[in-house]
Amino acid sequence: MLPANLSLTCLPSLLTVAGVVGSALIIFAYFANQQGWLHAENWRYSLANLVGAVLILASLITAWNLPAAIMEGFWALISIYGLLKHGGWLRR
Repeated sequence: MLPANLSLTCLPSLLTVAGVVGSALIIFAYFANQQGWLHAENWRYSLANLVGAVLILASLITAWNLPAAIMEGFWALISIYGLLKHGGWLRR
């Protein structure tokens, strides 16, 4: 439930901001990986990608785009796999 002082007209703007933040998070994680600051085997890399994908998926609620939803859905699933694998919850 939204707070009383937050109208539903603000919701698309908030979801757009969430999508932009999600995009920035994924881009930063990729850049950090390329710089050698954050390795793909580090669980934080998968977490950043998962959170970013979920935020982008949330933004698609008000601006639906099937190809983007498919891409981000798989991005999230692969990130969950990475968390399980690199977080030590899956046997190799």
